[in-house]
Amino acid sequence: MSQHRQKSREQPPRKAIAEKVASVLSGIRVPDLPYPAGKLAPEQISDWRPLLLSCWAEQRQERVTHVIRSVHLDWSARQINAAYIADRIMDVFLKTSGLHPELAGRIARLRFYLAWRLNLEGDKAFSSTLLDWLDSLQEWRGWSASGGRSSRVLLDQLDALVIAVSGSFKAENTAPVDAFCRQWQEDADKRNAQVDKLRQRLLQTEQGAARQRRADQTAKAVIGRALQERRLPLPIIRFIFDHWQSLLKQAVWEAGTEGDTFRHGSKLLEWLVWIGDPDLSDQDRNRLYNVGEQIGDRILDVWHRTFNERLPAGAVAGIEAVLVSRLRGESPELLAALSGVSGFRWDSEWLDFDAPEPTSADGFSDHWFVEGEGASEQRRFFFALLPETAEVLWTNGAGVKLGLQPWREFEAAFHQGSLRVLPEPTGFGQVLVETVELLARVCEKQRLQREQAAESARVRAEALRQEKQAEEQRRRAQEAAHEAQREQQRQLAEQQRQADEQAELERIRREQTLVAQRQVDAIKLGGWIVVEAQPDRDASRLKLAVRINASRKLVFVDRLGLNRLEYLEDDLVQAIVAQQVRVLGSAAEFDDTLSRVVGRIRVGRP
Repeated sequence: MSQHRQKSREQPPRKAIAEKVASVLSGIRVPDLPYPAGKLAPEQISDWRPLLLSCWAEQRQERVTHVIRSVHLDWSARQINAAYIADRIMDVFLKTSGLHPELAGRIARLRFYLAWRLNLEGDKAFSSTLLDWLDSLQEWRGWSASGGRSSRVLLDQLDALVIAVSGSFKAENTAPVDAFCRQWQEDADKRNAQVDKLRQRLLQTEQGAARQRRADQTAKAVIGRALQERRLPLPIIRFIFDHWQSLLKQAVWEAGTEGDTFRHGSKLLEWLVWIGDPDLSDQDRNRLYNVGEQIGDRILDVWHRTFNERLPAGAVAGIEAVLVSRLRGESPELLAALSGVSGFRWDSEWLDFDAPEPTSADGFSDHWFVEGEGASEQRRFFFALLPETAEVLWTNGAGVKLGLQPWREFEAAFHQGSLRVLPEPTGFGQVLVETVELLARVCEKQRLQREQAAESARVRAEALRQEKQAEEQRRRAQEAAHEAQREQQRQLAEQQRQADEQAELERIRREQTLVAQRQVDAIKLGGWIVVEAQPDRDASRLKLAVRINASRKLVFVDRLGLNRLEYLEDDLVQAIVAQQVRVLGSAAEFDDTLSRVVGRIRVGRP
């Protein structure tokens, strides 16, 4: 559990998040996702709540987008975008939350719940209650899957989350999840109220234990060095382990190795060894006598100063007996000093113990460290550096001791990289804000691209329209030109036809006039003509009565010589041509000539 609780969590600006979530839900388009071809009617959209509930109940690790791609149903664009947003947020949370992979993986399965609520409520899916709970999970960034009681407690609580979310799916509201989050927070507040007391108590206990351990190990090291490879009388060995070891330990505990008591106690230990080992003391009998005279009193004095009480009676009797025996020149029975003491372990490094500088732990203490990779990684909290023993006190962050590690081992593991500082956590609220802002930028970029594409399409369509219009105008101009040309050709043809027709008519008229002229010239006196019926008179038969050559006038009269009609020669010719007059004498010849002329006109021959 994290050592530092976040006293206040800055919630993302609700309005900004609301607008951005809404725009992303409606506007973003992600490649390879099964968007519908067009806008679906409400009755066409598939209900995905049973599918998401099934995935949550089975605690599947899949992405929501993968699930909806795997089934062939009709999803709305909003559903698909809600699935993508939930996946994206939880994927970022998995990478940046700083939680143990197993814990983060369990929380990330909430993607199914969030996708469902995002589709229904938009940004309201991230209620204050839910965000507070998700942010509070940073308190558990030091959690490891150790199998211990505290580890199982958290997993049991997350099992209750499975039930709460399933209840929300079934009830189609958020009440069960909100109730779970509130209860979690209440339990966390009670638990954290005790953390400071536990931490303080643990620190005091471990500092005292470290001081005791330092004293004990130093006393053992001094004794071990003095007795190493020595053979001594049994009374001296017993005195050292039964009494003197406790004195040396107390001396170190009170004043360290620099105190007078420890210095005197160490010196007397060396004299006891010197007295008991013939190899050391047989060479100087006078000195043996002098040491023997003083050592008893010295031992009693140092003991009294250390414990403020007298040494138990008879404690030094064995030493005095050995000393008397040695002064008599006798050789007492000797035993290996360390072989007969069971469970005695000593380390010479405590003789040269160098406490680390108080600032050595700066930058390490109050930080989480992780060892291992993936699901097997273990996390622990650097609670304190115990200077008395140069040991790192590891805890679970809540006042529970996890173990001790020598400072040198810690430094080596840290520099080798096998022990790493856990990166600073990223709260869920921050993940939400950063992810939504990123997606909103992508959505805005896509919107601009769509607008640019639409504008480009409009410009292309306008250019194409203008091109078509210009092409149409060119075509029409060409057609008009062709039509004008054809009209001109028709007019020319018509003019030519009219000219030809007029020429033909003129030719026929000339021929008719010539024929008529011949007929007029051929009329003899008494020759008959027929004047065809006119609007104002009936047809009449007249004969030539007089031809006046000087005036070229012909005078016709009827049978009785009464009705008189005069024609100038040219006028008669024109009347014959106009078929107003027929010359009876040569009518057949004139009709034949006229038929031939008309026939040539019909076949278009001159």
